Amino acid sequence: MADQTLPIPGPLDEQQGGNAAFLEWMHSWAVTVDHKKLGILYIVYSLFFLLVGGVEALIFRIQLAFPYSHFVSPGVYDELFTMHGTTMVFLVGMPILFGFANYLVPLMIGARDMAFPRLNALSFWLTAFGGFMLYFSFIGGFGLYGMGSAPDVGWFAYAPLTGKAFNPGHNVDYWALSLIVAGFGTLGTAINIVATTITMRCRGMKLSRMPLFVWLMLVVSALTLVTITPLTAAQVMLLIDRYLGGHFFDATAGGSPLLWIHFFWIFGHPEVYVLVLPAFAIANEVIPVFSRKAIFGYTAMVAASVGIGFVSLAVWAHHMFTVGMSAFSNSFFVLSTQVVGIFTGIKIFNWIATMWGGRIRFATPMLFCTAFIFQMLIAGMTGIMLSVAPWDWQLHNSYFLIAHFHYVLVGAIVFCIFAGFYYWYPKAIGRMLDERLGKWHFWLFFIGFHVTFDTMHFVGLEGMPRSIYTYPADRGWQGLNIIISIGAFIQAIAVLVFVWNLIRSARHGKIAGNDPWDAWTLEWATPSPPPAYNFSKEPVVRSRRPLWDIKHPNDPDWKYEP
Repeated sequence: MADQTLPIPGPLDEQQGGNAAFLEWMHSWAVTVDHKKLGILYIVYSLFFLLVGGVEALIFRIQLAFPYSHFVSPGVYDELFTMHGTTMVFLVGMPILFGFANYLVPLMIGARDMAFPRLNALSFWLTAFGGFMLYFSFIGGFGLYGMGSAPDVGWFAYAPLTGKAFNPGHNVDYWALSLIVAGFGTLGTAINIVATTITMRCRGMKLSRMPLFVWLMLVVSALTLVTITPLTAAQVMLLIDRYLGGHFFDATAGGSPLLWIHFFWIFGHPEVYVLVLPAFAIANEVIPVFSRKAIFGYTAMVAASVGIGFVSLAVWAHHMFTVGMSAFSNSFFVLSTQVVGIFTGIKIFNWIATMWGGRIRFATPMLFCTAFIFQMLIAGMTGIMLSVAPWDWQLHNSYFLIAHFHYVLVGAIVFCIFAGFYYWYPKAIGRMLDERLGKWHFWLFFIGFHVTFDTMHFVGLEGMPRSIYTYPADRGWQGLNIIISIGAFIQAIAVLVFVWNLIRSARHGKIAGNDPWDAWTLEWATPSPPPAYNFSKEPVVRSRRPLWDIKHPNDPDWKYEP
């Protein structure tokens, strides 16, 4: 009689089974159209490039710590600061914020998925392909031949430096083509967010009841559709100049380098608000929950967000006060820039009013948001200073401008991104991030940030220009540059603590439960992490705090708002 006993799996069988399971898991992520998985892919992609861009910054901060340094060559330095700026804006800031939107917007409005799931997947892979194409530029000249092929014209790529006469290689081509491809991915995501928000809200989720996070992502997505287009057009014109003799930016053949600057900053300054408005959106969700109060002035916050979206399209030439525009043009852009400051001031006032009298709990997300308010106020003040044309004439290309810019990009945006991680990580992973490590992360990053960028204001006031490879020893800048570089390394340590917290907590963190913060928006009504279908039954919304209303029907601090 044949032996009919079942075979006992051996080590080789277990290894093959494990490999098959891993490949199947990888395949499920590669072909997914689930908005939550795509949101996580965006965020992981951005975190990878955050580390890459941070390493680039540390290298050139080592170079600038001492005068006449030769840590890297001038050519490598140009490549590093170009790639750092391009990476942080296009491969970190935009993807990570759209990753949060991808994950959260459908959950917050009670939808099962994005309006166009396949377009959502295509948008991510276009963005990812664009980013990796940009860094592929290093490979052609790396190793034996040195780093000679990466873009080296600054993240703004001013003409005529991008012309064939000054850059005959392919580094500028990599820059333009990669950002064109990534730009199409960004446009696809923006279209999807607008369509999802307008058409897929659950019953009762009127526009006047939408979470402020959703409102701001709607404004950002609409703004993205307007601002990415001129940048893409300019990059196409640049490629035509380089290969088809278009001469759009060639002054010797009837073109104008100023045309590139206009096109770039028509994108570039609204882009700042494309990045900072999602940071505001995160603060709008975190601050009320940890203050135990509804947001102060919901309608004013929505109106200020829409106002920023409109006025930001009319401020770009404050980057161009030094190019010789007319007095009327200078005056117009001074005024429009200061009007944007009014809308931002409304938001700062409302966040402080929300906290005022609240039962504040300084958990890690709230710590980051509290620091953000303080730093955004300083960034706004220096922005108003730079909006005054005579002052800008003195400091336009100095490190004072770099300090202001980083006060927005790091002091506001990155701080709010970290707040968003600590707030929504339990929802996405099902486990809490370690609060002790979170406090270490916050204080190290807070201290490192201020050591770096507060000092950078002073070295700028002393006349140190931006984008320089080295400097003479007799200018008095060495001590301040050493302090700036020390602060950069403190920030790097803080980011490593954060990454360790993410990895460790995914396996060993405290089980989160559905709603660890006692919040009130709909994403916390789902399990942690949410199922593929989000909601087994379509939610019905009757106020701006649907989950809170269910859990706390007799809350005396909440007045019903339609």
